[in-house]
Amino acid sequence: MKHYLRLRARLLGRQLRELGWARLLALGSLLGLGLGKALVTAATRPALVWVVPGAVALLLLSRHRRRPDLLFLHLTTPEFRGWLAAEYALLALLPALVVLALGRLAPALLTVLLAAAVALLPRAPAPASQLRRNGLFRSVAFEWVSAGQRPWLGLAWLGLLGVAAATRQGSTGPAVAVVGWLLLTLETYGPAEPWSWLLPVLRSPGSWLRGRVGWALLYFGLTVAPLAAVLALGPAEAGGTAALLLWSALVLTMLVLAKYAFYPHATLSRLTQAGAVVVGLSILGSNPAYLALLLACFLGLLAKSRSQLAQYRQE
Repeated sequence: MKHYLRLRARLLGRQLRELGWARLLALGSLLGLGLGKALVTAATRPALVWVVPGAVALLLLSRHRRRPDLLFLHLTTPEFRGWLAAEYALLALLPALVVLALGRLAPALLTVLLAAAVALLPRAPAPASQLRRNGLFRSVAFEWVSAGQRPWLGLAWLGLLGVAAATRQGSTGPAVAVVGWLLLTLETYGPAEPWSWLLPVLRSPGSWLRGRVGWALLYFGLTVAPLAAVLALGPAEAGGTAALLLWSALVLTMLVLAKYAFYPHATLSRLTQAGAVVVGLSILGSNPAYLALLLACFLGLLAKSRSQLAQYRQE
């Protein structure tokens, strides 16, 4: 286990070096401020503090179910579950310490225990590519095709719609439902497709990115429309709903660009996506400086994703 954890630490260090110290400093500051504020806010409220263990476990579960090395670890050693449990417990240690420092012992312990328990769950089943299923989404929008094969995502959408309808007299509930559905797309655009998928179709990085963003906005718009309709019928009206949808479209575009900014490195892409979400959420506050930061991040992701995909360009 000691050698495995050392290897994982060295791999993470190498990926962070590839990210670059300047980007790491900016991204780490944003993530630290955003996550730190969220943890402090949750830990100071008795009801919200119990959300922290579940949120950390869900983030780790999302990564665990699609780890490419699970089969290798299973063939290498029968004790690999213990290795993974130790790794996930160490990753959950920082938020647990923050919660513990604010006097919440039980949620802190639960955070570490739930994180370690994620290692006991099986990997996601491989898609049956030989079976062609009729779906609601075009095959070219393969991220949404994958999302359509996850029943829990549809149940989550129905739950958000129910929350929006139940709180339609105000604007907070429907707005939270719209933002919640946007955040669920993080999982949809998290895994990067194999590089072999890019070779037959990537003639121009710009056209490839426009296609990915276009399909993302189209299907997000179609799926969020019922939630937005409930919001528009409330106090927010059409103007507030349009502003929230415009913000959602901007954040979703940044998610897609972040997916390819460090392609095919999944860890760096995930960190960049998390930073994009933190920057997007930051402009909802009262500080206008975050708007300039959001614009700078958007332009930086656009340039970085184009240059990264240019390495796979086919003439």
